[in-house]
Amino acid sequence: MKVLFRMLIAVLLIITALSSYGFGNETGFFIFIVLGFIFEAAFWLNLFPFKKRKKG
Repeated sequence: MKVLFRMLIAVLLIITALSSYGFGNETGFFIFIVLGFIFEAAFWLNLFPFKKRKKG
């Protein structure tokens, strides 16, 4: 279930990022390009999360 939930979030983030990029390019609003970048970064960070190392 955890993997399915992470994949669903990843798909939603990439769709949102692509939509923001497209709307930003079409209308010329720079804020949507920035939002697309933020959503894309969230997608990549969700796809490859940081793992904490155990000391000892």
